[in-house]
Amino acid sequence: MPDQALLDRLRAAVTANFAAETGFLAELVRFPSTRGNEAPLQDWLARQFAARGYEVDRFSLADVPLAQHPKASPMVEVDPARSVQVVATRRCPNPAGRSLILQGHIDVVPEGPAEMWTHPPYAAVIRDGWMYGRGAHDMKSGVAAMVYALDALASAGLAPAADIHLQTVTEEESTGNGALATLLRGYRAEAALIPEPTGGTITRAHTGTLWFRIRVAGVPVHVAVAQTGSNAILSAFHLIQALQDHTRQINEAARQDPWYKDIDSPLKFNPGIIRGGDWASSTPAWCEVDCRIGLLPGTEVADAQAAVERAVAAAARGNAFLANNPPSVTWHGFLADGYVLEPGSEAEAVLARAHAQVFGAAMPARITTAVNDTRFYGRYFGIPGLCYGPRGEGAHAFDERTELAHLQQTTLAIAAFIADWCGVRPLA
Repeated sequence: MPDQALLDRLRAAVTANFAAETGFLAELVRFPSTRGNEAPLQDWLARQFAARGYEVDRFSLADVPLAQHPKASPMVEVDPARSVQVVATRRCPNPAGRSLILQGHIDVVPEGPAEMWTHPPYAAVIRDGWMYGRGAHDMKSGVAAMVYALDALASAGLAPAADIHLQTVTEEESTGNGALATLLRGYRAEAALIPEPTGGTITRAHTGTLWFRIRVAGVPVHVAVAQTGSNAILSAFHLIQALQDHTRQINEAARQDPWYKDIDSPLKFNPGIIRGGDWASSTPAWCEVDCRIGLLPGTEVADAQAAVERAVAAAARGNAFLANNPPSVTWHGFLADGYVLEPGSEAEAVLARAHAQVFGAAMPARITTAVNDTRFYGRYFGIPGLCYGPRGEGAHAFDERTELAHLQQTTLAIAAFIADWCGVRPLA
């Protein structure tokens, strides 16, 4: 681990740079980098990295062979050519330490009605030690932490004694294809750290996620004679209830899972978007519902897909109209496995030492019922995937915010981790 003198140098650098880091985070938040709209922020970041002396690779998802990889997820709504990734590399001429990937996603979920926010969602308002804004918590604070952890080393006159790849990716909130693209582009390291907002905990396990769309037909008639037609919205509701029953069943089975047995209903089902009909006084002729459901680590994606399709088909057979007009199920986003970071890796031990040095306490572990990008590194490419980052509140919610004091400490912990894992050398 870094000795006290080195830790003090890094702490002084993080402290001296923290006003700039806070301003950097505010700039990140001011970009409304929702899905398909990330390129302006990625261009800004590419310029930021180039100004720091990194070798910058800017490419799109259309530039890598995603379709050839079995773990790529379908992208129905977005043109891959518009989904930009950035990798900033600093190579060590004579590496003495271990290489590292630092990766953060810059895509954010939609902000919803702005009038339901206390502060405008992209204003990056700071109040009582918190920064508010869409993405401030999930996960632009982590992106700021990883950038300024490396800046702290440079300010202390040091550079990593191994290759570093600093990556900002898209599609984390919908497919994970951004992370996969960096690996298909050829970037590898001996560990990967993703500073998602874990509140200073290490993510021991995450569930997988499936996205699917149910489409149902109906027979439009005037509502005055609704009994002679068929209401597609009500038919869709029937299928949603069946999927709720299916979710209860898989959560009952999850009680036997070694990682999730103590988590209440870890597999979440959510009908997140509904569209249907075209006239209030006609029974709707169509309805489609975009849904999300979880799966346990170790469950095959294809098996989870088949179980969803069976549940929908069984519910349709029990409905007089749907039995003769079967609904369709299409897969239009996440086909994501769960992942377990098995205890005992050297990378986790080094991070735990850095956390203890900075926070004065052991690094807790957490089990999460959401997905993150570590699966690509740890499950598919044999690179330990560490998910550890700052504290905040309100992911995907109104008044999302990050705690700035914790961000500063987390930045120091990541800098200490880099110094220990990669080693340090005098800055050239």
